Amino acid sequence: MDCKSCNSDRVLDIFDLAIQRVNYESKLFIITDKLIGCQYINRNQAYTPACLERKMHMSKYIITDAVPLKGRVRVSGAKNSVLPIIAASLLTDGQCTIQDIPYLSDVRIMCDLLRSLGADAEFSCNNTKLLIKSKGLNEIYAPYELVSKMRASFMVMGPLLARIGKAKISFPGGCAIGTRPVDLHLKGFSAMGAEIHHEHGYIYATVKDKLKGANIYLDFPSVGATENIMTAAVLADGQTIIENSAIEPEVVDLANFLTAMGADIKGAGTDTIKINGVEKLKGTEYSVIPDRIEAGTYMIAAAITHGDVVIDNIVPDHVKPVTAKLREAGVEISEELSSVRVKCNDCIKAVDIKTHPYPGFPTDMQAQMTSLMCMASGTSMIIETIFENRFMHVGELNRMGANIKIDGRSAIIEGRPKLTGAQVKATDLRAGAAMILAGLCADGITEITDIEHIERGYVNIHEKLQSLGAKIQKIDD
Repeated sequence: MDCKSCNSDRVLDIFDLAIQRVNYESKLFIITDKLIGCQYINRNQAYTPACLERKMHMSKYIITDAVPLKGRVRVSGAKNSVLPIIAASLLTDGQCTIQDIPYLSDVRIMCDLLRSLGADAEFSCNNTKLLIKSKGLNEIYAPYELVSKMRASFMVMGPLLARIGKAKISFPGGCAIGTRPVDLHLKGFSAMGAEIHHEHGYIYATVKDKLKGANIYLDFPSVGATENIMTAAVLADGQTIIENSAIEPEVVDLANFLTAMGADIKGAGTDTIKINGVEKLKGTEYSVIPDRIEAGTYMIAAAITHGDVVIDNIVPDHVKPVTAKLREAGVEISEELSSVRVKCNDCIKAVDIKTHPYPGFPTDMQAQMTSLMCMASGTSMIIETIFENRFMHVGELNRMGANIKIDGRSAIIEGRPKLTGAQVKATDLRAGAAMILAGLCADGITEITDIEHIERGYVNIHEKLQSLGAKIQKIDD
């Protein structure tokens, strides 16, 4: 079949979406849709890709009852780790095979971006493995249509400058949780010899010959800037030193991936990283670390439902701040080498939280912990120090009966004995996770819309929760 809506003549596979029967308020919803090529067929109606995107935005989660979660759940590969690793695969013309891929919309967007640059990116093994070949890299232009959907798309600038010496990239997008400028990235590239200018919403960067090693001090330990500069430096002439660098596990994971490709990197995981440039990198096979934010979300899911859950494929050291606060709140946690058991029988105690860069309490867990504190006994305060607009979930939680007041970058939470189900929306990725957590312990039916935000960062979250006994369904209107 020709894919006329995409102006392509290639033959496209047919994907059948499984029939879903969902009982909700005594009504039977039957979805028998088919995705054929780039057109969406539903009861003799044809949709263009734009219409398909609108249809995706109409999907929602329905949570019909509050039950204690019990059982085991496996954490997927880290989204915040795999995205820069995928971008870094552009540094070599050899094949890179990445294992334990989280099959998320953000990952697919990053692969689309690589294809637009001339690389090949194919999923296999039930979409848990990704094969990337960048030998045919022939483009320096990262279009607005892709970069505006996901901030991590900007991570291709470092590899493009290192390998080709040119890059033209739209200013990035992503969740609307606050200002996240790329000036630290650009200062690093400039220090290494890149010439940079802005025009018509794009950033243009060129290198006359080759990037040069430099001493770079980051005003803030930005994860993205650390990673982007590191990928640029691995093929530069001489030594690059990044001071006040981010020390997150995802930075270490990227450094390990680059080292497996032949890079010379020392100090990843400390505040000073030293990179000695090499002539060439080779392809490699690599498995990404587990997602510490997904792991923390399931830990809170067990606690907020007074459940008993074992979370597998987890690095306990990566979730220490979450573990510490849950224990302070009265939650029982036991750790094994690669699993954590979370059990909560008693009343949840109110605790105070202040977000910090790693190894402090992660800003990506702030919204989920806010949901938990809504059910705590007493008053808690959560202070957000990383982003200035990361309390958008508060209004939605208050719709469910929470008592939260915002004062600047602080949220004061008066715990309530219960929340009530309501129609709410996912205003961003982690806020969406907070809505699910609140719905899991609420009386009545909770309907969560705008779930495309949630599906940017959680692999089959409704199915994983169902396996633990949660009464949650995904509905496609």
